[in-house]
Amino acid sequence: MISDEKDLYDTRRQARKKARMRRLKRRRALLICAMALVLLLLIWGAVSLARMLFFRRPVDPASVAVPDWVDVQLLDVNPYSRPGTPLTEIKGIVVHYTANPGTTAQQNRNYFNSLAKQNGESATSVSSHFIIGLDGEVIQCIPLDEISYASNDRNGDTVSIECCHPEADGKFTDATYQSLVRLCAWLEEELNLSEASIIRHYDVNGKLCPLYYVENESLWNTFKNDVKAYRKKNF
Repeated sequence: MISDEKDLYDTRRQARKKARMRRLKRRRALLICAMALVLLLLIWGAVSLARMLFFRRPVDPASVAVPDWVDVQLLDVNPYSRPGTPLTEIKGIVVHYTANPGTTAQQNRNYFNSLAKQNGESATSVSSHFIIGLDGEVIQCIPLDEISYASNDRNGDTVSIECCHPEADGKFTDATYQSLVRLCAWLEEELNLSEASIIRHYDVNGKLCPLYYVENESLWNTFKNDVKAYRKKNF
């Protein structure tokens, strides 16, 4: 009788032991699954962050609608200022100065358009997507999905902005400056560009353009900070 009770006790103890082992295995399995899920979420988050910071989604320039504060006066298609060459992706914004003190945005736009009348001898090829005038007016000369002749070997992946200036030193009026800040912030937002996307013509090939912001590096950095602040506040 005692032997039977001992056998029953041992059987129940073994059963309880096996039950504890099964519960322990289930807990371990659940813990491993939870850890794997957390790890996958961390990896997904890291990849998403990396894509956002370093692999920004390209935007088709043709899909961007120009705001009503931009005066659209597209140049006639011609080999010298608006060749009609497709620009499928924009990776940067290049700032220029006209180097024609006192001239207006309209005058510079008309000059670009007049280049179509050249006969090919000693021809000049120059243009820009946008021109900002002395009073802050913004004229668009070329669609965002076409190249302009402004930034040498960066014509194929940038949008260019020419800025008028009253004096030979190239300093912009306050109205021109504020419109440039607004235009650059809008372009960055619409084209999904990073804060480092704005460069000077000088940064492309060493040309002293825009002159005032080549000679005053700290003010160029201030300008980029102003664009960042405007974008954060308004978009």
